Amino acid sequence: MYKEQVRCLSKKTVALTGASGTMGYQTFQEIYRRNQFNLVLLLRSSDKQSKKLQPYAKDPSVRIVWGDLTCYEDVLEFVTGADYVLHVGGMVSPAADYYPVQTLKTNVTAAKNIVRAVKAQPNPDQIKVVYIGTVAETGERNPPVHWGRTGDPIFISVYDHYAISKVRAEAIFAESGLRYWVSLRQSGILYPSILKNMEPIMYHVPLNGVLEWATVEDSGRLLANICCDDLPDEFWRRFYNIGSGEEYRLTNYEFEELLLETLGLGSPKRLFEPNWFATRNFHGQWYCDSDVLEEYCHFRSNVPVKEYFRGMMDQVPVYYKLAFLAKPWAPLLKKFWMRSIAETPIYGTLWWVKHAIPERISAYYGSMEEYLKIPVNWEEFPLIIPDKRSDSQEVIWLDHGYDETKPFESITLDDLQRAAAFRGGQCLAEELPDVYTPIPWKSAMGNEFMMSANLVLRGGHWCPEELPWPWDYGVEAERNPFFAQVWYPQHDQSEHDLYGPEIFDNFRERVTE
Repeated sequence: MYKEQVRCLSKKTVALTGASGTMGYQTFQEIYRRNQFNLVLLLRSSDKQSKKLQPYAKDPSVRIVWGDLTCYEDVLEFVTGADYVLHVGGMVSPAADYYPVQTLKTNVTAAKNIVRAVKAQPNPDQIKVVYIGTVAETGERNPPVHWGRTGDPIFISVYDHYAISKVRAEAIFAESGLRYWVSLRQSGILYPSILKNMEPIMYHVPLNGVLEWATVEDSGRLLANICCDDLPDEFWRRFYNIGSGEEYRLTNYEFEELLLETLGLGSPKRLFEPNWFATRNFHGQWYCDSDVLEEYCHFRSNVPVKEYFRGMMDQVPVYYKLAFLAKPWAPLLKKFWMRSIAETPIYGTLWWVKHAIPERISAYYGSMEEYLKIPVNWEEFPLIIPDKRSDSQEVIWLDHGYDETKPFESITLDDLQRAAAFRGGQCLAEELPDVYTPIPWKSAMGNEFMMSANLVLRGGHWCPEELPWPWDYGVEAERNPFFAQVWYPQHDQSEHDLYGPEIFDNFRERVTE
């Protein structure tokens, strides 16, 4: 036992939040398996958590802090002595959709507490902090603007409280003054239990929308590699998109095909109707730049996507492997089960239509008239499968409003003034100390705010006072050419007041109280 303790003292320490969740647990297992680090886990006390981590309870290289991300004292105990802080934890969907106020409080407070706790250490400039952001920060990117990269406009889908919280938390890390931080925007994660997710949110996903998925194994390997590799300074204080590459670029319809094929249930056309699904206001894109993270961290396994889906079946309970027995009963499943999910009160798409809920119909379809145009049969529904190659002529790179050919840290005030004008605003700074120090800006609405050039240009952020209330995106597109690039290709120009403040006043008050 003494030798074990000495060996542990010689290791560096990784502090990990969210170790009981999908990505967090995979990360924990990947780091633990390598036997190179001590691990400290911050977990909320519960029987479920205790049972899951019980096999590691007596391992001297694993220490569990039973506490809460919103309690600074717990976070301080967790961070103290760490060489790496991997912040994976927090509230995510679908819980985030059901508890918006708690989601904002948890995710934003956690970011503040982690930054404060790192700064309280005697060596804050040596601690490396990894924040897990989300693809939801850049919102709906349906064709033809379905290719994206970091620095594109922050564009939060209406009602997406999770994305709001993650954008605010990301800004906290980016403006923290920490020497080593990085924001990794996670895409949708493929993992075996995804086969059993049957929530009404499944119908919020447009069939012709896209997503570059990331496998849970790739995601865990990525974070472990960051801790193991001696990454150059240039890697830090930046934003990256996490994706498993070209093979994992799918339309949402293709994803449903693969999922149901894996379960042996056949085509989505046997279980769903096309007008059960929203046509917009979700999130997802294919990445022009996900290879950048791979070049630094070499985390992809490159397993063919169909093979990966088949492999997921080996890791689920046996009754999922018998799902194919239900195939002959697909018409009944469609009528009595799948439809009932779409009719779920408050969150189901068919419930919105049946009760003529204007806020939801406006956000997810544009109008009732637009909803009624969706074909009710698959023969008339236009399925779009774009080219998936990142070197394709279909790829549209958005203009970021400044000269991206020059080294980023050599940009000037002239560059920032042009970038601000492209956003309908102004850069008010008279000098630029560096790209990481907040400087003054003014938005098109006249709001003045402080933000670093790094967060504006490489993060795609803008005025925090306008994030995102009242979702008057059509009005914003008229005055902000940068934002207009993602709005107009997917919305009619007459939709300038589609998400006007009158519709969302009560909702805003409830969420921001």
